[in-house]
Amino acid sequence: QVQLVESGGGLVQAGGSLRLSCAASGRTFSNYAMGWFRQAPGKEREFVAAISRYGGSTDYADFVKGRFTISRDNAKNTMYLQMNSLKPEDTAVYYCARHLTLYSVRVYREKDEYDYWGQGTQVTVSS
Repeated sequence: QVQLVESGGGLVQAGGSLRLSCAASGRTFSNYAMGWFRQAPGKEREFVAAISRYGGSTDYADFVKGRFTISRDNAKNTMYLQMNSLKPEDTAVYYCARHLTLYSVRVYREKDEYDYWGQGTQVTVSS
């Protein structure tokens, strides 16, 4: 059973930065692509960023391009999301997730293709 635990959320002023972490249990972290998603109150969970199993490929939602950076350290079983130039509309619960496909080198946007999820970490950006 895989466990994903997010951390690093909090309250920040507009224009500020936060770094989210996602720590994974088990020995298979490097075998899977990973992703970050977010869900604001009353809205659907949406794709934010994804990274391939070795980090060679990344993908971002248009609304975070140039502001957020996804990365991973397979030796530490940890994925990161560096968030800069935060805006009030970035306020949401942020979730990390593991894609269901083993050994793929691709990145994926579709949330229904992710099979393990963390509990989420709240990010609040004040104006």
